[in-house]
Amino acid sequence: MRQLILIRHAKSSWSNSDLSDFDRPLNKRGKRDLAFMSGLLSQKNISPELIISSPALRTKLTAIEFANKIGYNKNEIIWNKNLYLASYMKILKIIKQIENKINCAIIVGHNPGLTDLQNYLCNEEIDNIPTSGIVSMSTIKEWKDVESKDFELVFFEFPKKYLKKI
Repeated sequence: MRQLILIRHAKSSWSNSDLSDFDRPLNKRGKRDLAFMSGLLSQKNISPELIISSPALRTKLTAIEFANKIGYNKNEIIWNKNLYLASYMKILKIIKQIENKINCAIIVGHNPGLTDLQNYLCNEEIDNIPTSGIVSMSTIKEWKDVESKDFELVFFEFPKKYLKKI
């Protein structure tokens, strides 16, 4: 069984208009939601063997926080520039290259690519993966063979689902 977890970066700041999109940091809400959601994933006892992230600052900060909370060595995160604002087909190409020995992989990236990918791969569609949202899916297929509707939804978590708790 393969488990694929998609994580959309936490909410970013637009306060400095001089920064490029790539270099935008997290805002206050993003930091709060990230702390909560990474803790929530930690409670699910997820043990990925691989984390691949877009190298944009907001995704880097998100990936590092999740890695720290779930006990994954942040120095082993793969920063893949092809994930920056990638279409679902670009992300799928990256997934198909994952080694078969990996049973659980996390992709940290951007919308609309992540939501489109989830809807392509999974039998249950989602309107939108919000910032700090987490989607977990599973399949019996090998990574190189995954195609449309090969995954079953395991869980979909997002901050507003727990808004009163955070």
